[in-house]
Amino acid sequence: QPLMKNILTKIFSSKKNLSSKEISFLEITKKTKVAELFKAISNYNDQSEIRYVGGCVRKILNNEKFDDIDLATNLQPHEVKECLTKNNINFFETGIAHGTITARIDEKNFEITSLRKDVLTDGRHAIVEFTNEWIKDSLRRDFTINSIYADKEGNLFDPNDGVKDLENRKVNFIGDPEKRVKEDYLRILRYVRFFLNYSKQDHNLNVKKIIKQNINGISKLSKERLIDEFKKLATSGGFINICEDEFCKEIVLLIFPQLKNIDILKKLKKNFKIEIAKKDFIFLLSLLIIDETDNAEFFLYKFNISNQDKAKINFLKKIYDKSHEKDTFLKKNLQKVFYFQGKSYLLDAIDFQLFRSNKKNNNLIELKKYFEKLEKPKFPIKAKILMEKYNLKESKEFGQKFKHLENLWVENNFKISEKEVENTFLG
Repeated sequence: QPLMKNILTKIFSSKKNLSSKEISFLEITKKTKVAELFKAISNYNDQSEIRYVGGCVRKILNNEKFDDIDLATNLQPHEVKECLTKNNINFFETGIAHGTITARIDEKNFEITSLRKDVLTDGRHAIVEFTNEWIKDSLRRDFTINSIYADKEGNLFDPNDGVKDLENRKVNFIGDPEKRVKEDYLRILRYVRFFLNYSKQDHNLNVKKIIKQNINGISKLSKERLIDEFKKLATSGGFINICEDEFCKEIVLLIFPQLKNIDILKKLKKNFKIEIAKKDFIFLLSLLIIDETDNAEFFLYKFNISNQDKAKINFLKKIYDKSHEKDTFLKKNLQKVFYFQGKSYLLDAIDFQLFRSNKKNNNLIELKKYFEKLEKPKFPIKAKILMEKYNLKESKEFGQKFKHLENLWVENNFKISEKEVENTFLG
């Protein structure tokens, strides 16, 4: 078998678009315990094999950072379970209906999926049949760049010429695009994500036509799958460029018409490209859906967003509604947000204003730097001590005065005088 170095040199040498840096799959074995899985499954029987597949292979070859490590094996799910149990490797079965077992070693998850082929699809679900043929497994995948397999040393198995398409910056469906879209309509949104992140070519006219003709199929998909795929798109590096691709933008707006502020990304690319790349999905979503109407409220009603995320979106909507008021971004008011709602809410509020205005507001930038370094202080006054000192009893009135005192302390740069305490309780 040729050495990894020779393979990667061959892959990268002819194309300047891909980094010429040699990327070693062996880094994964250094940083994780994935070698335990390779050893366990390879030793199961004479034919058993396991390989990296999908996103992690694509990202390594494209010199990108990656988190998820997906693996494929020619063992059937019950054999994978038997193998992991025998080797004392923890696992859980969340995706077992589709052949996926998630192994967990040192708090790191590894998805192991048995080779399979789709025998029946309805646009959202697939009934699968397990196989021991790697080529059959590759043919049921969506795009050529997602059907590249690699062994532990990084030797590639690439039955659909995915490496070539990655080099040439092409996003090609495997087989008939219309058939692939109708198997799972989520592939429409996945096409947009991969096109924005990998393609340097024009859209294939036939693919555009197929996607537009089948866009209504999106209504068959669960809201959870849709929002999960949109999250992957929105947090990918290519999303900032969506306004420069009319077709991708049109498709995303047909699926999510509530993303009314999508054009803001074009402006932000000039002034805040680095800053926006650091923000999380809920912040980005807020930026795209919040306006003076009930648009954000409708989005939250339509899609299943956690209560924690809803709270953050609703908070930013309040910031938006008050942003025209002069004192909203005064230090004393921002200190209240910082103290009562936390640093992440406070930084989101400042960034939200900066990004929406798309101006390098020096005052806001300085305030952001100030709060980034600040740790939340503890209110130095105890209710029990006050009650003893001023001979007071616990009551609704006392509670209100104590809250007022805490607010005063927050507004006053986390300082309070003895006189202010006296005025509050004796004045």
